[in-house]
Amino acid sequence: MISVNDLKTGLTIEMDHGLWSVLEFLHVKPGKGAAFVRTKLKNVETGNVLEKTFRAGEKVAKAMLDRREMQYLYKEGAEFVMMDNESYEQMQLTQAQVGDGVKYMKENMNLQVLMHNGKVIGVDLPNTISLEVVDTPPAEKGNTAQGGTKPATLETGAVVNVPFFISNGDVVRVDTRTNEYLDRA
Repeated sequence: MISVNDLKTGLTIEMDHGLWSVLEFLHVKPGKGAAFVRTKLKNVETGNVLEKTFRAGEKVAKAMLDRREMQYLYKEGAEFVMMDNESYEQMQLTQAQVGDGVKYMKENMNLQVLMHNGKVIGVDLPNTISLEVVDTPPAEKGNTAQGGTKPATLETGAVVNVPFFISNGDVVRVDTRTNEYLDRA
């Protein structure tokens, strides 16, 4: 059990017979009355988002998650084949289990697979990843004064807004949490 005062973004808790991941939290101390913690939680299994307010000091159960490093091998039909880096066992994950990170996955990439009681509940990608730009419109001459952006399709199929000076074949670093361009790699 942990106090709601210790909640952090990304922490997974057990509540109402389900696993919930903390998306946002805010400690509020009003001028009058007791302090409380306002949270936004996402159900790991269903994807439902819930806003819940806890009294300060209230206790919640922290979920015990097992993180295993696995390598993404290839896509077979609608499933993604992963290999455990320790036991070399292969397992197949559905797109629902992988989540939104599927648009950044390259073959032979190492990922953290989250498991709870032997069941896969999600995949953690690295925070930043370097990908090659496959398709982006050419920069327009004289259109760089405002520092605008243009869409670029990356080698995995993800679309990210990049500065005008980026062209096809460039390798860029992207933040996988916010889907934003960081810099050239």
